[in-house]
Amino acid sequence: MDEIKSVEEFNRNIKRVLITEDEIKAAIKEAGKKISDSYDGKPILLVSILNGAFIFMADLCREITVPCEIAFMCAKSYYKGTDSSGIVNITMDLEQDISGYHVIIVEDIIDTGRTLNDIVNLLKARNPLSLKVVTLLDKPSRRLVDFEPDMSLFVIEDHFVIGYGLDCGEYYRNLPYIAEFNQ
Repeated sequence: MDEIKSVEEFNRNIKRVLITEDEIKAAIKEAGKKISDSYDGKPILLVSILNGAFIFMADLCREITVPCEIAFMCAKSYYKGTDSSGIVNITMDLEQDISGYHVIIVEDIIDTGRTLNDIVNLLKARNPLSLKVVTLLDKPSRRLVDFEPDMSLFVIEDHFVIGYGLDCGEYYRNLPYIAEFNQ
């Protein structure tokens, strides 16, 4: 995607809103309650997959009422376009020992499943007490590997989506809702 030079050009790429800001907030509140109820008294480590999940992680951890820690990983399979390259590259890994934690991976979207599958296998080998995946968006129709998240806030059709942390060419992360990108 080329550089966006105007607000009009930015807005032209938003085809339609799929999930509103209020719908996102309500789903995150419910997810935070479920996590809090399930992990009360247990050592939780929330692991956000950057860059897309940072907004989701921030809002989700504020809805969790039990003590938890946070950490970040960065993995890429999209490089400036709207199609996954098929090559998952871990560009930032965890530094701490996760063997004493119940790890919850916080992801923005699961599409082909390759990225999360690789991350889950990598983290399972480090012997966490347990490992779960919570995703804001799930696109099961695009799955290329056998992978199912433990919690999906929204299941969506095969649209390229932007907003609420999701981008196209690093733009649109700041939208407070999920929208279909006008390709």
